[in-house]
Amino acid sequence: MEIYKNLSGRETIEGYEIGEDFIVVKFTDPSNSGFHTYKYTEQSAGEENIERMKERAEEGDGLSDFIRMNVRKLYESRE
Repeated sequence: MEIYKNLSGRETIEGYEIGEDFIVVKFTDPSNSGFHTYKYTEQSAGEENIERMKERAEEGDGLSDFIRMNVRKLYESRE
């Protein structure tokens, strides 16, 4: 898993993993110092959304805002 750069310093993302048709995002959970990992796929969230998420992940900025505003509950799985 790649470490998320978090250029804004205010996002709650720890890391991400990019695949051909998916992205896995690992969020920190400040309430209990744990983590939650979500897998978003082209099938669950749409190809365009996955591509935008990949771009933001690699840039290290805006991923959590994008998820919150566009694909919040469109994940395929959660751990």
